[in-house]
Amino acid sequence: MKRIIYTLGMASMLIGYSCNSSSVMSEQNTTEKLDPKYSNNPFFVKSSLQYQAPEFDKIKNEHYKPAFDFGLAQQLKEIEAILANNDKPTFENTVLALENSGEVLGRAQIVFYNLASANTNDEIQKLQREYAPIFAAHRDKIYLNEALYKRFKQVETSKLDAESKRLVEYYLQNFEIAGANLNADQKSRLKTINQELASLSTEFSSKLLKAREEGAVVFDHIADLDGLSSDEIAAAKADAEAAGFKGKYLLNLQNTTQQPALQSLTNRKSREKLFKASWQRAEKGDANDTRATIDKIAKLRLEKAQLFGKRNFAEWKLQDQMAKTPEAAFELMQQLAKPAIETAKVEAKEIQSLIDKQKGNFKLEPWDWNFYAEQVRKAKYDLDENEIKPYFELNNVLEKGVFYAAEKFYGLTFKKRTDLPVYHPDVMVYEVFDRDGSSLALYYLDFYTRNNKGGGAWMNNFVEQSHNLNQKPVITNVYNYQKPAAGKPTLLTFDEVITTFHEFGHTLHGLFADQKYKSLSGTNVPRDFVEFPSQINEHFALVPEVLANYALHYETNKPMPNALVEKIKKAANFNQGYYTSELVAAAMLDMTYHTVTSADELIPVLEFEKNALNRSGLNMKEVPPRYHSPYFAHVWGGGYSAGYYAYIWSETLDSDAWEWIEANGGMTRKNGDRFRAYILSIGNAKDLNKAFEDFTGRKPSIDPLLRRRGFKK
Repeated sequence: MKRIIYTLGMASMLIGYSCNSSSVMSEQNTTEKLDPKYSNNPFFVKSSLQYQAPEFDKIKNEHYKPAFDFGLAQQLKEIEAILANNDKPTFENTVLALENSGEVLGRAQIVFYNLASANTNDEIQKLQREYAPIFAAHRDKIYLNEALYKRFKQVETSKLDAESKRLVEYYLQNFEIAGANLNADQKSRLKTINQELASLSTEFSSKLLKAREEGAVVFDHIADLDGLSSDEIAAAKADAEAAGFKGKYLLNLQNTTQQPALQSLTNRKSREKLFKASWQRAEKGDANDTRATIDKIAKLRLEKAQLFGKRNFAEWKLQDQMAKTPEAAFELMQQLAKPAIETAKVEAKEIQSLIDKQKGNFKLEPWDWNFYAEQVRKAKYDLDENEIKPYFELNNVLEKGVFYAAEKFYGLTFKKRTDLPVYHPDVMVYEVFDRDGSSLALYYLDFYTRNNKGGGAWMNNFVEQSHNLNQKPVITNVYNYQKPAAGKPTLLTFDEVITTFHEFGHTLHGLFADQKYKSLSGTNVPRDFVEFPSQINEHFALVPEVLANYALHYETNKPMPNALVEKIKKAANFNQGYYTSELVAAAMLDMTYHTVTSADELIPVLEFEKNALNRSGLNMKEVPPRYHSPYFAHVWGGGYSAGYYAYIWSETLDSDAWEWIEANGGMTRKNGDRFRAYILSIGNAKDLNKAFEDFTGRKPSIDPLLRRRGFKK
């Protein structure tokens, strides 16, 4: 996914920062005003590294606080200078001045929040808690500033170029969504709500990180892990020792409900133990229980939306998205939910039949599904995950798969860099070169799970592209793959292969950014569009030319046999009822939380979830939502509140666009150049509905998605 970094320079409706001397307070003046004790703080000056990549070898925890404090004050002075200007408001002295403000603050925040997700520690978490309400209040000082809003409304736009005009529209919309039109009493209450929500979101994330760490499952005997490979068992033993459980075995939790090992563990009690540890991780009544935090967040979001005269939070949140209304999002989800749950019921019967045939004498439970589904898949398609994993060695998947596809479709090439500092020894860096051989970007990868890393996989920028600031992108992809025992290869499941292609799709969206202004650049687009480029990139994993290039046995280097390739393709729609139902269930749950119109509807979290799934028809107990409410990090700790439907919305776009690509020659450079020009390079500088129609020549339809998932012929 594209993870929102809540800095004043990254997310929609937040103020940007500058590394450009045209900002109101120049870098030279900034440096002159520094206290000498801060002269070695790397955030007060531009990085000297290529493309201003972060100087991780210099950055220390103690650098953040002074940079935050100075940067907050600096940006407010810059805002004061805009307001003190007696000249007629113009694009340059008002809009561009705000766009370029806050350089020190932005530099510090962009690193801080990336590391808070990928490599946190106690000091970073403490700073998160301290500064979350401060940053929220700072944003409000800008976007609820009536004089600044009036000045923006006076800017003449008729003679501006299209992107500059769009930037003015973008800021005006952000002012209005933020509450610039509210009265004084409403603004006062809104400021309090925003600060409380910022603190609660940080509180949720901190609790969940700890719950995930403490929820790791310890097994006493090697027999408990029967079914896992010898390498997986060795890794579990090493993780247990590192956690202080010598002679035992430890399985860390991933962010989702289902856990990878559930597919392989033959011991049903071990599966049940692992599943319940995952499901119950944040609802134990201890210090890591997130339910009270969720209740407070949901109620405050409702109150915030109703301050704006909206019926519910989703109505307020979706006004700048492609869907526009919660009704449109619900309609799309329902079109997918019905065939998904019907298919899942058929799949469940197949699995139960296999259990009965094996004289299991039990009813199918969520912790059984993946284990027996794998057996059904093997029986139907003669496909065993353990048979295909040896062909998906991580470096091959990355360099001979992901990079190879990008070279063929877009003309990109990659060079590994070992001369740049990184924030953890596991992190790798590549330089990316464009089709003409020119250097385009820097690309950081962080593959392995750690207890101090948030769950899931995501993309973010360390530096955002901007012609105005003369900045090229510096991008990071973060994953949570299990690190193998020392000296062993990292072998991926096919789902993990798809994840690697997916996250690189976000990276491509950032790499090809071609905007003047960073606020409109790259992936700074509506939530229900941002997953489109990432999801369409998944298709390349099974393009024959690409698959043949990376699916090589890690020991023999021999290509995957054609017979095995055909099995993978034939099994592509296997278990789609389950996968789609768990996704739509999570999306429906999110939207239901955010379409309540009265606080009285927000009953206790577990009861609310049960009722929401019942009402949507997605209450199949064997198919729990991909994210259970207490650990639904996208919604309570991330930027997907009332927005998790975006995966489905984006996949509708992706499936339709891929059908167009296949119908027009497939993986050709001509198609790659067209997709880059019409979709990947436009950022948020153009109407995105029109951009899709310009690319395909038609409005999007859900039929390609239904066909792709096997729900429609």
